[in-house]
Amino acid sequence: MKRRVLVSGGAGFIGSHIVRAHLAAGDEVTVLDDLSTGRAENLPEGVRLVRADVRSPEARALLAGGGFAVLNHHAAQMDVRRSVEDPVFDAQVNVVGLLNLLEGARAGGVRRVVFASSGGTVYGDGAPTPTPETAAKLPASPYGTAKLTSEYYLATFSQLFGLEAVALRYSNVYGPRQNPHGEAGVVAIFGKRLLAGDPITIYGDGEQTRDLVYVEDVAAANLLAAERPLLPLTSLDARAYNVGTGVQTTVNRLAELIAQAAGRTSEVRRAPGRAGEILRSALEVSKAGRELGWRPRVALPEGLARTVRWIAEG
Repeated sequence: MKRRVLVSGGAGFIGSHIVRAHLAAGDEVTVLDDLSTGRAENLPEGVRLVRADVRSPEARALLAGGGFAVLNHHAAQMDVRRSVEDPVFDAQVNVVGLLNLLEGARAGGVRRVVFASSGGTVYGDGAPTPTPETAAKLPASPYGTAKLTSEYYLATFSQLFGLEAVALRYSNVYGPRQNPHGEAGVVAIFGKRLLAGDPITIYGDGEQTRDLVYVEDVAAANLLAAERPLLPLTSLDARAYNVGTGVQTTVNRLAELIAQAAGRTSEVRRAPGRAGEILRSALEVSKAGRELGWRPRVALPEGLARTVRWIAEG
């Protein structure tokens, strides 16, 4: 059955893959994006793009009058370091922006909200590895705090207004269309520099680990989260799902794998570790398998090869 879907942040890295997944499923998709980090050329031809800030009256009115069945919310201030430097701005975009859209969604009768949360930041560094959804929450950055706060708001709106809200807690997402100039996309950053013959920088000893999940697998999780029946909301974690692989890869090993995919070697420079950086990260993903029917399908070497090919062609 064809649905009307609004993807906020749909011109961005992950959002643009979600747009394509919904289109492939036969849905009608509208994108809300201010293009501060997203790019219009990431979107397939013919997709309606509304250029507006998530905090704006225009964004709220779009949801209130658009007849959407699903809101997929990926627009965000996503720089952890900026959240530390300017937590007020981070909260304005990531919390107040969400509330603005939720008020529009409530007025417009939106049934399902799928929210991009962060498994890498809401749990903190003391959680067991792989980390289950029920682990204690102790964010180490304003960004993580905003994501967790957003999950609580979603749960509250579900209880008050009957909204069906799902939070997807991502590990480290990588793949084509990721920005190689930011601080979050280590695969894109390393790949771009290796292909250019430039040195790469590893912070700390490089033995910190990451759980790397391919963006098309993430898009598939979003599609399932938009359509699968949900369990009763008995706790914050009842409708939250980790989206990762459960596999830890050190940054040192990742640099080696990307070099293999690129067929290049480059100078590796070392720099002091960054404050607040999580040392070990991997998510337990069996709950998503049981309740959504989702599992990661693209192995890391294959995903890196696809990503490096995309960077080379760009």
